[in-house]
Amino acid sequence: MMAAVALSRVIGYIRNAYIAYAFGANKIVDVYVAAFTLPNWLNYLAAGGTLSITFITLFSGYLARGEEEEGYRVFSTVLNFLFLFLLAGVVAGELLAPRLLRLYLPGFSPAQMRLCIHLTRILLPAQICFGLGAILSALLYARGRFFLPAIAPLIYSLLIICGGVLLRERLGIDSLAWGALAGALLGPLLLPLAGARHSGLHYFFQLRLRHPGFREWLRITWPLMVGVTLVSADDWIMQPLAAHLHGLISQLNYAKRLDYVPIAVLGQAVGQAGMPFFTRLASEHDWKQFGLTLERYVWRTAAGALLATSAMAALSLPLVRLIYQRGLFQPSAARATATYLALFLLALVFWCVQNLYARAFYAVGNTFTPMLAGTLLTAAMIPVYVVLAHHWGGIGLVLASDLGIALYAALLGGLLHRRALLQHPQRRLGQLARLLALCVVAGGAVAALVHAIEPAHYRWLPELGVLALAGLVWLLLAGGLARALRLDPLLGEAMRLMRRVAFKAGLLKPDIRDDAPLRE
Repeated sequence: MMAAVALSRVIGYIRNAYIAYAFGANKIVDVYVAAFTLPNWLNYLAAGGTLSITFITLFSGYLARGEEEEGYRVFSTVLNFLFLFLLAGVVAGELLAPRLLRLYLPGFSPAQMRLCIHLTRILLPAQICFGLGAILSALLYARGRFFLPAIAPLIYSLLIICGGVLLRERLGIDSLAWGALAGALLGPLLLPLAGARHSGLHYFFQLRLRHPGFREWLRITWPLMVGVTLVSADDWIMQPLAAHLHGLISQLNYAKRLDYVPIAVLGQAVGQAGMPFFTRLASEHDWKQFGLTLERYVWRTAAGALLATSAMAALSLPLVRLIYQRGLFQPSAARATATYLALFLLALVFWCVQNLYARAFYAVGNTFTPMLAGTLLTAAMIPVYVVLAHHWGGIGLVLASDLGIALYAALLGGLLHRRALLQHPQRRLGQLARLLALCVVAGGAVAALVHAIEPAHYRWLPELGVLALAGLVWLLLAGGLARALRLDPLLGEAMRLMRRVAFKAGLLKPDIRDDAPLRE
């Protein structure tokens, strides 16, 4: 799962690098990024980002009880209901796009608004593919098959690139939107469909809304439909506040896409691979083991996230210049994007940890608590975004984002601890303090080195040399400090977690020397 997600993120950054090369960081790209907002709202209303998680919990129960056919009947009802819901949402979105976007983005010029409406109408139907594909992916996750759902985003990104390369001269920025629509059909929908059919998919043409299984799915899912957390709302809040500044939306987007690489690998992939373990322990009511397992996942993931923050923040400028600075992407945009990336990375550990905390709640069938907490926190944070954006512009928006996600992670962790679903041994505090010292020293030293040797003018080969040399220095410093600070046990635990996730995905053979239970 981690390898496939990492590869899809690599392709995603090739996509973003192409967009930066072909279109730059300007008002046109701002419009393209903003055009995803209304489709993303529809996806969120359908709980698209968490549909696979909630349905895993339900379908796994039917498999455990030997009621596979009944599980497929519930699946069919959910799929049909979701299709009708998304179809109605797409039609409404196509009709209401001009009014909604003018209310949401008053900072856009008339020309920008016309283009945004046009691109939004192209992108809206893709949400049907994402929604249905999420339910199909849940069938595969419940059976322990991660590969096809994991590479679906790879196909999606590849089709966006192909659309731009093949159609840019004829269609301009529209080429990316048409590529995204084709990619949503071929990747997130058709790939999981093929995998589900191969694993014995049974589909029934029915809509039994009174079925207890469907009602249970709706009970779990409806809070995710009506609630809003900063995980999704972060971009929605930032975009209208950044719309009046030339290129700020696109610069923040380029920085956040780089930040999403470690979030996807350390947070989402580990969380998705751990979800079946959490669900099984919850169904067995083994709450002590549940708390211990979640604690191990959290601390090992947090260790990886802190190390990634140290390295990537120190290397942010050469990373951004190497990936984005070519074609229409100017040096000034590269420096601004690198600054935003370094600041976004400060909250990387909280982005990864909240992902695990949320899945722990979902595994016990409680989606209401995290959504209520997230909705209240999001409402409270909106004035903070406004004030910090007014005083510090893009930097203020990033700092507000970091503060919000840190508070959300702390809130979820506290709620889990109160319910005795999470344990934090005191010995971890000493490890955390030493790890933070390692990250600050190694990251600070490498940042100073990069500042000293960074070439004044971009050339890809010297930039690659800077990145390689600085990365090697960081590895040597981090390795030496880990031994000096006696952090080998914590880092060893983190590596064992990565191996187990890779084993679960079928990418590695189990290590016969590792006797610890896999479900840890």
